[in-house]
Amino acid sequence: MMRFILPFVIFIILAVFLFRGLSLDPREVPSPLVGKPAPVFNLPQLHAPAKRFSPQEMKGKVWLLNVWASWCVSCVQEHPILVELAQQNIVPIYGLDYKDKSADALAWLNNKGNPYVLTVSDADGRIGIDYGVYGVPETYVIDKQGVIQYKQIGPVTPQNLQEKILPLVAELEKK
Repeated sequence: MMRFILPFVIFIILAVFLFRGLSLDPREVPSPLVGKPAPVFNLPQLHAPAKRFSPQEMKGKVWLLNVWASWCVSCVQEHPILVELAQQNIVPIYGLDYKDKSADALAWLNNKGNPYVLTVSDADGRIGIDYGVYGVPETYVIDKQGVIQYKQIGPVTPQNLQEKILPLVAELEKK
């Protein structure tokens, strides 16, 4: 009888860990970049490739960086929410067009509306790698000092916008 107790205890421990893992939300993957300075880049603007943009230009402002692509199915879901947010003029939204063709991205924004102050083109995906992008869409809340304060994996929804993003932006604006 004793020889069955140890395997049974190990089985119970593994079952508890498995059950706990199944209850986690994969969109709540903690980012190692939260609390750290946003990676610096200097990329061409989508609408004016001769002009460039760097996050350094945003020092002193709270802003959102939304990583998206015209080929992204989930981006279609979140896009109307971003357009509405941009119309409210609460926080500036900058776009990072990830691994996309410029012509496709421009056509997509022309057809669906453009919520972005400006969009930069990350055609080879290197900046996305620096930001730890798992897949598009992803949205980052960046504070006045250029530090990432929040990372939304997956589409922005009305719920996480109201419960997480906007309260955080309001708090960061006070600082």
